[in-house]
Amino acid sequence: MTSEITRRIEIKAGDITQLTVDAIVNAANQSLLGGGGVDGAIHRAAGPELLAECRVLGGCLPGEAKITKGYNLLAKHVIHTVGPIYSGKFEDARILSRCYKNSLTLALKYNCHTVAFPAISCGAYGYPIKDACKIAIDSVSDVLTSDTPLTKILFILFMSDQKKIYNDYFKKKFGKS
Repeated sequence: MTSEITRRIEIKAGDITQLTVDAIVNAANQSLLGGGGVDGAIHRAAGPELLAECRVLGGCLPGEAKITKGYNLLAKHVIHTVGPIYSGKFEDARILSRCYKNSLTLALKYNCHTVAFPAISCGAYGYPIKDACKIAIDSVSDVLTSDTPLTKILFILFMSDQKKIYNDYFKKKFGKS
């Protein structure tokens, strides 16, 4: 099973808005109406139709996920999830894990086989990248059973030092990078 998981997970540095996948995940705020960082980049790249669709979704609670069309993006869908604002409490890790798991559950419901994640909560929300990386990879690995139709999960990191942290943990967990 480990080799099957490692074949399905890929770690890259780059721009999530430029990916041709079934769904990209947006590290959104609770309003879903755009913001800074990856959230703002996704809204700018997708165009005003994304904002219009997000307005009718009624926001999103931390750990939950909602889906929209991709509009001007190469991705068919955007899955919006709200990570925790880091406080150092145990609940932060549970919420962050739910972001990944609920995003993948929604992806499966909408027949998405390829999904790209940013480093959720690691920007303005202040989650330490080393801790967030473990939660991200562990949470995604839990979902990747042999019978899931998910074929590729990409972790797209904006900075190369983040990519190194993800690669190091992935190698430690699975014995490869």
